[in-house]
Amino acid sequence: MEETKPKTGKYALTYGLILGAISVAFLLMLYSLDMHYQGGPMVMGVSLLITIAVIVIGMLQFKKDNGGFMSFGEGLKIGVGIGLIAGIIGIIFNQILAGVIDPEMMNKAMEYQRGLLMETTKMTPEQIDAQMEGAKKFTTPSMQIVFGLVYSVVASFLLSLIPALILKKKETIQ
Repeated sequence: MEETKPKTGKYALTYGLILGAISVAFLLMLYSLDMHYQGGPMVMGVSLLITIAVIVIGMLQFKKDNGGFMSFGEGLKIGVGIGLIAGIIGIIFNQILAGVIDPEMMNKAMEYQRGLLMETTKMTPEQIDAQMEGAKKFTTPSMQIVFGLVYSVVASFLLSLIPALILKKKETIQ
């Protein structure tokens, strides 16, 4: 009896849902601390570590279920799939957060960025206002969705490259 090879899509979906749930929980934590609009290196670092961990765990589980074998391509499919599923969940939740839970979120983010620019650059208030007006074009829900999806796919692809290279193990035909 021949064993069936596990499907990468199953692992991408399962671990994408897990990463999406963790991301929503992380965003709710930031919301409870009124930090959901600030971002910054610490938030980005924690998000990247969580994403890498879930991608690696998904790849390891696939490899385990596949008799210890995983090709580089399978690893990439799993990683990008995880990122895409989690990205869709994150985008949906972010739209709910910005549209229903905290409709002032984008204004808070713009004011926070304005304050950072005032403190950290030598730009005049007029230059900062002009930059803020230009940035408003990219804060519409449709632009957030497009950029969110592109970011999810590109980031998960890049974050999957090294783990897929390290964990790959080709099956040899004897």
